[in-house]
Amino acid sequence: MPTELRHVVSIPAPPAAVFPYLVEPSQLVRWMGDRGRVEAVDGGAYELDINGVLVRGHIIECRPPKRLVIAWGHRDSVELPPGSSTVEIRLRESDDGGTLLEVVHSGLPTTQLDQHGTGWEHFLARLALAAAGDDPGPDPFAPTAG
Repeated sequence: MPTELRHVVSIPAPPAAVFPYLVEPSQLVRWMGDRGRVEAVDGGAYELDINGVLVRGHIIECRPPKRLVIAWGHRDSVELPPGSSTVEIRLRESDDGGTLLEVVHSGLPTTQLDQHGTGWEHFLARLALAAAGDDPGPDPFAPTAG
């Protein structure tokens, strides 16, 4: 039975500074993935290659700098085909002027919960660094050349 994951991260930057890290490919791949193509409009394409996992889908709703909803899945996957789950990202300004960013990933098969839970925790920590102006460094989950 499909279910959902929920993660919240605090980022010391305002929502308007964080949102580009979700939709601009050059900013997106600083914290997640190694190639991205995003058309940041309702119905626009969403493609992200994350360490050999080819995420494919489309933008359901894009409302900068407060909300992004993505139809999410994996190319060539029977269990989680392109666009078969939903990633909703909400950003709100925190009391200190930073951002509280919440990700709700719904429609996941139960067999995908652990993998995606670990992934979201890992990548949201990297997003917090990148959006705050720090370098998250090479992704330790990425396969190494050699």
